[in-house]
Amino acid sequence: MPLKRTLVAVLIGLALAARGQEPGDIRIVETRVLAPPPVPGASHELRLVFYTFRGARWQPETILSAAREAARLLGQCRVGVAGAELRVLDAPRRFHFYATPVARELLRRLDAPKPAVFFVEDTRNRPAFDAEAIGLKNAATRPELANTVWVAYEARDLPQALAHELVHVLSDSGDHSSEPGNLMRDETSAQDTRLSPEQCALLRRQGETHGLLKRLPAG
Repeated sequence: MPLKRTLVAVLIGLALAARGQEPGDIRIVETRVLAPPPVPGASHELRLVFYTFRGARWQPETILSAAREAARLLGQCRVGVAGAELRVLDAPRRFHFYATPVARELLRRLDAPKPAVFFVEDTRNRPAFDAEAIGLKNAATRPELANTVWVAYEARDLPQALAHELVHVLSDSGDHSSEPGNLMRDETSAQDTRLSPEQCALLRRQGETHGLLKRLPAG
């Protein structure tokens, strides 16, 4: 009996491959467009793609609301979010949880524009973080994950946490700040929203260098 089941599984896999599919295909089943308010005097523009999973606890309205506020926080660096999409994925359950090997497989199978933000059920990495950003500098052993952010359900201070992780990615820096009220403090808080001129300059410079930000015409 086990041999017969194995043979059936192989035949199913071959049939799917012949049709150009893999067992457990990943597909986009819904797309929502977010148009954040413009940033007067913006010098750079950013385009974002957010992902979550069908059947997950995340609600699209929660993600889009946090995205609007995160865009407002990035606006203080003269970065405007020119457009953003929320894409809902139909994917096997294992992809709903962030773990490096599974996330690498997801990114190999998903043509995701960067930067990309994934809203997952939880993390299975240790140590466990509510949110994690992977820039270029910390992607040497996991290149597929470069310029991505992973946010676990029930992450605290969601708009600030999202903006905080996006600053890490755009700046390609893991640095934190001890300055009161700074967005990049080690522990996020709804009261910590400011970015210094130096942090903004680094964000714009590195983001443009790595192709994540587009410089706008002067004037």
